Amino acid sequence: MAIDKTAPVAVLGAGAWGLSTALHLLDAGYANITVFDQASEIPSPYSGAYDLNKIVRAEYEDNFYTELALKAINRWKTALWGANFHQVGYVLATSSAAPEKAVKHLQTALLSVKSHPVFANGITPLDTSQDFKEIYWQFDGPLTGFRGYHNRLAGYAHSSNAMADIHRHLIGWGVKFVLGPKEGKVVRIVYRESDNSSERSCIGVQAASGQIHHARRTIACLGAWAARLIPDIGSYVVAKSWSVAHIQLTARESDYLRGIPVLNVRDLGFFFEPDPATHLFKLCPLGAGYINSDRSTGISLPPGESLPVPRDYIPANDEKKLRRLLWETLPWLADRPFVDQKMCWFADTADSEYTVDFVPDTGDSLIVLSGDSGHGFKMMPIVGEWVVKLLRDGVQRLPRWQWRHSQGQKAGKDWGDAVSWRIGNTREIEEVIEEQSRAVKARL
Repeated sequence: MAIDKTAPVAVLGAGAWGLSTALHLLDAGYANITVFDQASEIPSPYSGAYDLNKIVRAEYEDNFYTELALKAINRWKTALWGANFHQVGYVLATSSAAPEKAVKHLQTALLSVKSHPVFANGITPLDTSQDFKEIYWQFDGPLTGFRGYHNRLAGYAHSSNAMADIHRHLIGWGVKFVLGPKEGKVVRIVYRESDNSSERSCIGVQAASGQIHHARRTIACLGAWAARLIPDIGSYVVAKSWSVAHIQLTARESDYLRGIPVLNVRDLGFFFEPDPATHLFKLCPLGAGYINSDRSTGISLPPGESLPVPRDYIPANDEKKLRRLLWETLPWLADRPFVDQKMCWFADTADSEYTVDFVPDTGDSLIVLSGDSGHGFKMMPIVGEWVVKLLRDGVQRLPRWQWRHSQGQKAGKDWGDAVSWRIGNTREIEEVIEEQSRAVKARL
C-alpha cells in the first residue's frame, strides 16, 4: 500500500539522529514533519552530540560498518555538510602500558583499512616516537612506547555546528519544531488499543504541558532517554556515559596546534585540534564507561534529580588518564586546569549494534532509532536514509538492526565490556561519585 506522505510524522529528539531523520524524510517527500525536543534551542544540550567535535573514521572490525562509515564520510564532503567536516587525519595508537586487549584492537583496526581500496594509500605505520613526531611536530613529550598508524583520510566533524546547520536547513524547508521543557518534552506515547488483536497503534504523543499531538507515525530518536518512553527497550539499550574535558588555550596556543590529526591512544584517551572559535582543546579519556541503573528496574537512564552529578565534573581516574596523555604528548599542557568538564550520555548496546526498527505490536506506527553506542554521530549524514528505507519496506530486513526482545538481564557492571574498543570495566556512576566524595573528605 502506498505511503501517505502528507500524514503527520512526529520525530522525537532533535539530536544528530533525529535531525538526520527529519532531513531524509523531507528529501523523500514527507510534507508534514514535526520534531520535538525538551531543549529550548538547537543544538540540544540533551543530545550526545552537543559537543565541539566527534571522530569521523571508518576503522571497524566489521566491514558492514566500515562501508557505512565510508558512505557517511563521502556525504560529509558535500555542500550541506562539508563546512563541519575536517579531514585532518587520524592516528590510532597504544602506549607502553596498554593492556593486550588494546593492542589487539589496534591491530584489527589497522587490518580494516590498510588493504581497503579507498584507505590503503593513506595509511602510514608509526613504530617509533620519531615517527609520531613527524606527524605531530608540536609533540615534545616522551611518547613512551607509542605505536600505531596514521590514516590521513579520516578526521572529525564539529558536532554542535552540524546540528545547528541542519536545523536551520529544515526550518527553511518548512519542518516544524516544538521545543522547550513544557511543549517540546514528550512524556507519553499515546496508543489506541485494538479490539481484535494484541496490537496497539501509536496515534501521537503527549507533551509535558498536557497537550496531545496526533501523528500517523512517531519516530523516537531519543538516545540515552529512549527507555523513559519505551521501557521495553531498556532490556538491551542502556544509558552509558564517558567523560569530556577541555583546556582553555590562548589564541596563539590554539594556532600552534592548528591542523593536528585526531590522536586516539586506546589505553588513555583522545584529543582534537583546538576549536578555532573558542580556542577550547577537547580531550576524552577511554574506558568501558559509566551507567546509572535504577535500583528497582535495573534500567540505566541519565541521572536526574535522584542523582545530582556534580557540575564541571569527571571521575578522578579519568582525569589521571588525561594528565598522562598530555604528559606523553604535550607536557606543557599537563598541569593546566580542565574546564567545562561533563559526562556525555548516549544509548549503548552490549555488542555496539544499532536498533532501527518498528516497536513490536505497534504495526508501522512507531519506530525507534537507538543504540548509537558511541559510534553513531559519524553516521549523521546517512542515518535518515535507514528510516526512509524501513518505511518503504515495511520491515527491518537487517537482523542486526531489528528490535531485540528481552535479553533476560539489565545493564550490570560488565555491560558491553567485551566490545573490542572498550578497555576496562563498566562502573555505576553513583559509586564513582561516592568514592570521589569520600576521598575528598579524607583529605580535608
